[in-house]
Amino acid sequence: MAISLPIPVLRRTGLAVVTAVCLLTAATPAAVAHPSPKAPRGCGPHPAVSRSVHRLVAHDRIAGAAVLGTGPAPGAACARWTVTDGVAELRSGRPMNATDRLRVGSVTKTFTATVVLRLAAERRLSLDAPVERYLPGLIRAGGYDGRRITVRQLLRHTSGLPDYLEAPEWEHPERVRYRHFEPRRLIARALRLPRPRRAWHYATTNYLVAGLIVRRVTGHGPETEITRRIIEPLGLRDTYWPGDDPRVRGPHSHSYFTAADGRRVDGTAWNTSFGGVGGALVSTPADLTRFAAALFGGRLLPAPQLAEMRRTVAADPDRLWPGARYGLGLISSPLSCGGRWFGHAGTVPGGHRALVAVGPGGRGVAVALTEVPATLPAELDFLDVVDKALCEGAPAERTSA
Repeated sequence: MAISLPIPVLRRTGLAVVTAVCLLTAATPAAVAHPSPKAPRGCGPHPAVSRSVHRLVAHDRIAGAAVLGTGPAPGAACARWTVTDGVAELRSGRPMNATDRLRVGSVTKTFTATVVLRLAAERRLSLDAPVERYLPGLIRAGGYDGRRITVRQLLRHTSGLPDYLEAPEWEHPERVRYRHFEPRRLIARALRLPRPRRAWHYATTNYLVAGLIVRRVTGHGPETEITRRIIEPLGLRDTYWPGDDPRVRGPHSHSYFTAADGRRVDGTAWNTSFGGVGGALVSTPADLTRFAAALFGGRLLPAPQLAEMRRTVAADPDRLWPGARYGLGLISSPLSCGGRWFGHAGTVPGGHRALVAVGPGGRGVAVALTEVPATLPAELDFLDVVDKALCEGAPAERTSA
């Protein structure tokens, strides 16, 4: 089972990928676009998005899928619309919606990177300083050296550090689903793993180290800084750190994974302390789009730091997908209508899958799934939902890197 990578089914590691897919045990209503009352012309329906979402449920056997789309500005084309399909909970058959909370996995990394860049703007840390400056002796084992790894490389996944989630004991994460994990111990475990073979290597280890740097330079836990600097100012009332609580508080979708014996298991209850500031947040599609709009609208970072965040390098297509690039806590991916989207995706072992992205014209989209796509074709169907949401009815854009 993959853990918290953006695109887990493309990994070529020792972690097992969920490949068995069971038939739904509850009815799955057809996808439907829900325009806002008195919405401006163009708000709906969204037939291409609806077809793409329905394919995830009917063909790829995802229990439930929801899409929240936003316009480039209030009153422009369509300020807000949703498409949903399937169920939020198999046992009750409750229809999927776009307002439920879910675990957003590695989307958390964008929040963490934003705070690191804020601290850089305040000259409290330097992106090009070595990790050793802030955390002496933390990375000095297994051939890894914090004197040769910069903060920027952590955020961009070019540090050369391995992912602790690739350790053999994580092949069956359900066995430790209620355990508490400490960042330093997870980092120490990573340092006992072989060095990655490629220069760009997605590793949640990087973000646990970044979180410790935030703690060192501010004197506060990184979760506290993210809450104080992002969650509270933006009024993200459905976004919170669960800590060791395995439950998702408030209205939420359930999540599902396929066990080794082929059974579909409810994985909603899970202690996600293993993800920390690299993957533990709970949120909603609405909060994620609000965060993305604030970030790319310049409300969270000065222009120079936002430009640094958007400066990307080529990602390993085996760990993301062809054409994907990675900035500082941001994924960039090409669109069929031209240009690229910027955002992030996330996965948790219990089954939730999330993504938030903003396209070149200012359109935003957040996607929530109750299961991780089990095959490469299903993952590509998931990405097609994002493409359709940002491209349907949009004028063609000039492709840019």
